[in-house]
Amino acid sequence: MSIRRTMTAHRVMTAVAITTGLVFTVAGCGGGDGKDDKADKKSSPTAPADQGEEDDEKGESSRPPTDDKVLAEVKGEESITLTITSAVRDQGGFVTVSGKVTNNGGKFWTAANWRGEERELNKNGSSVAGANLVDNEGKKKYLVLRDTEGRCLCTKFTGGVKPSQTADWYAQFPAPPEGTTKVNFQVGAMPPAPIELSDGE
Repeated sequence: MSIRRTMTAHRVMTAVAITTGLVFTVAGCGGGDGKDDKADKKSSPTAPADQGEEDDEKGESSRPPTDDKVLAEVKGEESITLTITSAVRDQGGFVTVSGKVTNNGGKFWTAANWRGEERELNKNGSSVAGANLVDNEGKKKYLVLRDTEGRCLCTKFTGGVKPSQTADWYAQFPAPPEGTTKVNFQVGAMPPAPIELSDGE
């Protein structure tokens, strides 16, 4: 009698073990540990692929225009157009004036009348060395600054300016008194160009 009970108990234990093993096997195949699901969620984008392009387009449309502000423009000798786009006081006690010059004529322009009559500045060749700022109220004229070797702190038109060509230029001057905001820029035989000085950032 004891042998039959023992065999029956073994059969019951074996059946329970097989059933338990099958349950774990099914659970392992079906559910997984969840790590792969998390990895998939992390790697999947949270926004449409073209959203970045839309943001770039919005950014470009919100950017300020890059066109230079024109402070003054005069036309004169040899079909030249002089444009001034900036006249800024710098912290070093000087003023930087800059802009563009356009040759509207049919021949090569060498800026011969713009280099000034001072012998020290003649070494600058084609340049804006002869330019000046005139403070009419203070009755003062400010000439282009130069370095220790006599070279102007200004643009040199190396090779001149060809017909229909536009070139950038700049010139630096001693700064008028703080209360002076309006001056005339004059160079060569060009008409005086009234400009307003602004403070640098």
